[in-house]
Amino acid sequence: MQRSRLSVLALVGLLLLSGCAVPGSPDRFDTSRELGHVGGYAHDDTFSFDGEETLTESQLEAVKYRSMARIEVVRGQKFERDVDLEVISRSEYRSQRSGSESASAFTNELWRGSFVVDGETDVNEAMDDLYGSSVQGYYVDDRIVVIADDADEIRIDRETLVHELVHALQDQRFGLERDGETIDERRAELGLIEGEANYVPHRYAERCGDEWQCLPVTPAAPSEVGAERPFNVGLFLSIYAPYAEGPSFVEALSERGGWAAVDDAHDEYPPSTSQVIHPDRYPDDRPVDVDVPDRSSDEWDPITADGEVRTETVGEATLFGALWANGVVERSITEGATELSPYNYSHPATDGWAGDSFTAYRDAGGERTGHVWRLAWESDADAEEFATAYRTLLEGRGAESVDAGSDTYRIPNGDPFEGAYRVTVDGDTVTIVGAPTVDDLEAVHAPRVNAPTASTLSDVPTAATAPAAPSEPVATAAPPAPLRAGAATASTPTPSPAPAATASADE
Repeated sequence: MQRSRLSVLALVGLLLLSGCAVPGSPDRFDTSRELGHVGGYAHDDTFSFDGEETLTESQLEAVKYRSMARIEVVRGQKFERDVDLEVISRSEYRSQRSGSESASAFTNELWRGSFVVDGETDVNEAMDDLYGSSVQGYYVDDRIVVIADDADEIRIDRETLVHELVHALQDQRFGLERDGETIDERRAELGLIEGEANYVPHRYAERCGDEWQCLPVTPAAPSEVGAERPFNVGLFLSIYAPYAEGPSFVEALSERGGWAAVDDAHDEYPPSTSQVIHPDRYPDDRPVDVDVPDRSSDEWDPITADGEVRTETVGEATLFGALWANGVVERSITEGATELSPYNYSHPATDGWAGDSFTAYRDAGGERTGHVWRLAWESDADAEEFATAYRTLLEGRGAESVDAGSDTYRIPNGDPFEGAYRVTVDGDTVTIVGAPTVDDLEAVHAPRVNAPTASTLSDVPTAATAPAAPSEPVATAAPPAPLRAGAATASTPTPSPAPAATASADE
């Protein structure tokens, strides 16, 4: 099934080119040609300049075509048309990203309620900070655009070039349009797209040395992400999940059914990051639908979009990122990591995730916001485990229980996450309500005895899913420390060994 091309994909890594464009060959390739021969170059060609740090334009073109030929051999798929390389300056790229609109009230409440972006920071500004200075380029419409800090030399990292060319092959063979409407669905779809774009360079590198003469690589070794990083760690971990867990997901598919299984996955994207983190759950273990019944008073109304209640699904990967960034997960982010997955997103507090739904509310004056967040779990024990972790997060933020044994907590005024929070567990379901004051909690979502659990939520009308964030080039960035990512889709940021930039923040 051919999907329409995605408007923009991110390029990540350490790729610096001069201020020029590499001329492309004819737009279409002869598809009857032998696999592994592209643009007059073969996969096993050797170049005298392979050990050099800088390249001329003609040498770069030769490397591009040889890399495309090698990707064909590894992937067993032929490129249908050429891919151009183009360079813009960092100042030009910054001017393209400048002037972001403020995030919506819903979006700011979503990321504040999940304890990722505090109430004093606009989410779009946090996204700009994450990507603005680290993006290295992106893929769009048969061309790779590279952002150059040094316009006097052409430098290229092999794995980065291969990663972006894989996106071009995906675009040509399967299309890169994503259908996901929620944060979790979009992260999951990227788990396949970015996972493959990181896994193919791994298989490519296995042939370097004995079989192929290759350009050197300058990998950024994974390192711990910490509070000293000049970017929002929780936001970064949410965005980086497809790059960290996606390669192992694709490897699991390949081991299960060869490249044909990966091909099939492009027709049936994983629907949740839970499946990407735990590949054995794909494709059968689908997330459950979780609905949030409106029990607000007349003074509070759910935020709507096009006349319907707006909702969002955060998902397992972002939940883990929020807990880790807030110190609830005490282990190193690299503990349990593998060669393919530099960060480990699996943890007992989030492994049992089965589904979630977040609804934001606004008061009659339009000045204050609150939220109801309902999370379904695989078992009662999983629900209790997460609730305990969430209470630990609240306490770490200075929250105190309103009364002894109460399920209501208050973070004092002056804290960026100030407000009241109620955490209740009913069987395999956790419900979190957030509001400016303790009295507002009941007005936002009145408690009810014997509230329905996830298995009965289907009786409640399902609210509309939040609209996808506005499309924006998914950029490639060099992460401040540990991540290396490759591409992102139009609305989802893509981190790299530093945060790779991608999208707009209204998600």
